Formats: sequence, C-alpha cells, structure tokens
Amino acid sequence: MAVNDECKLKFLELKAKRNFRFIIYKIDEALQQVMVDKLGQPHESYNDFTASFPPNECRYAVFDFDFVTDEHCQKSKIFFISWSPDSSKVRSKMLYASSKDRFKRELDGIQVELQATDPSEMSLDIVKDRAI
Repeated sequence: MAVNDECKLKFLELKAKRNFRFIIYKIDEALQQVMVDKLGQPHESYNDFTASFPPNECRYAVFDFDFVTDEHCQKSKIFFISWSPDSSKVRSKMLYASSKDRFKRELDGIQVELQATDPSEMSLDIVKDRAI
C-alpha cells in the first residue's frame, strides 16, 4: 500500500505548525494508496473530529490533543486512531489492519495509539486518560 505524499506533508504541518487540529485518512482501493480524506481546522473540537468518521467505513486519523496536567502544565499529544466499525466490509477491515503499521511508520511523532470499532471506544474521557 503506497502512501500519498500529501499525507506526510499535512502531518508535518499539524506537528510543527499546528495548522490543523486533526487529519482523517482513507485508503483509495483503486489507486492502492492512503490519501487525505479531511483536514480539521485549529478551532475545531474533538466532537467535530469524531463526527467526521463515516459510520460504516474504516479510516485512519491523527488528532492533536491539548490538555492540562495535574501540575497545571499545558501539553499536547498526537493521537493515531484506527477506526474500524463493526458494520464496515470485511475486506476493508482487513486492508486497514494489514496496512496500519506501515502507514503509522510514515508519520513520525505519534505518541498515543487508539483502536476503535464504535464511538464509545474513542470518547473524550478515554483520550484524556491515555494522554496523561
């Protein structure tokens, strides 16, 4: 599975310049490559992010999560989320599962990984718990 150059370039912008809050990626089966599906603007919330996932299709995503530690320090962590809903096609689930590690290696700087099959598995509470 190839990775479109735009995937890496937009991820570097998210990481270094914070131009985006999140990026959602999809696999284009016809082209056999991972492409950028949606870019989330810096003002968008975690709810905007989770609402961007199609309910019956797999996706990869990165989210730049800002939080405050117990010591009152402002921090940020980049999450990688693998979205594979139970209602998606078996072929699609297998394709995303088999391509995930190679794709993740292309995105240098991911700090936390989550795998979700329904929205409750990537709730804001879970993200907060994993960030700290």
